[in-house]
Amino acid sequence: MSIHFRRAGSGEPLVLIHGIGHRHQAWEPVFDRLTAHHEVIALDLPGFGNSPMPGTGMPADMAATVAGVLPALTEWGLERPHVAGYSLGGAIALELAATGAVASATAFSPAGFFTPAERRRALAILRMLRANSYLPTPIMRVALRSAYLRALCFAPLMARPTLLDVERALGDALALRRGLGFNAVARAARDYRFDCLRLSDATVPVTVGWGDCDRIFGVHQADRVRAGLPAARVVTLPRCGHVPMSDDPDLVAALILETTGAVHRTERPDPSVSAQVTSQEDHFTL
Repeated sequence: MSIHFRRAGSGEPLVLIHGIGHRHQAWEPVFDRLTAHHEVIALDLPGFGNSPMPGTGMPADMAATVAGVLPALTEWGLERPHVAGYSLGGAIALELAATGAVASATAFSPAGFFTPAERRRALAILRMLRANSYLPTPIMRVALRSAYLRALCFAPLMARPTLLDVERALGDALALRRGLGFNAVARAARDYRFDCLRLSDATVPVTVGWGDCDRIFGVHQADRVRAGLPAARVVTLPRCGHVPMSDDPDLVAALILETTGAVHRTERPDPSVSAQVTSQEDHFTL
């Protein structure tokens, strides 16, 4: 299994995990803010971004997905790294925390707290977005130059989609189109629900952030996190959608850094400060 990743910074390791149909570039708005405090590894999950499908096929369920990520962490020399993720990646972050394999977990709008009807609705929206991504690439490029059309296309995912530039918007659309693991992950989600009891004895810091403009998993699902994970810190993110890194990179970075212990909760990292680091982009093969 080959996993593409970007690695930069120094300090305690922090692994960033994206959602279904996306890619590691989703973390670009906060990447430099995080490398000012951590060695950061943003990965493309198998079957997404620049990571190919596993030769043995996509994992059949969440347990197999987590089991597939753990060897990469070991091979990269990461002993109990911090982890952050959103949507599918948020669920993986919480699952890793439940295994005791990470030092902290920050999850944004994690999967697994939905009802069956909410899951079906979320997947229907994502499938619609994926169908739209099959427009010819030149047509998409021209269309996405329009701030109005860019907002229309990405409104289900972000509260402020016009903050996306054209190239990143196009790259995200192409990643959704080319994500060969999409259907397998969507099928695996049918029976998935996060088991809060698995985190009941965990001693690692856990933060869950939920955008109040999340149109994929409504912010009301955060109430289920509060009920099921009373020891977790649950934060509502104002004017943020399902993928909040672009909507409010300062807030997203701050919550991650507060959870890892890099900054105190009363502090907010200066967005103008970023580490002078050398970035590595590579593949790891299992």
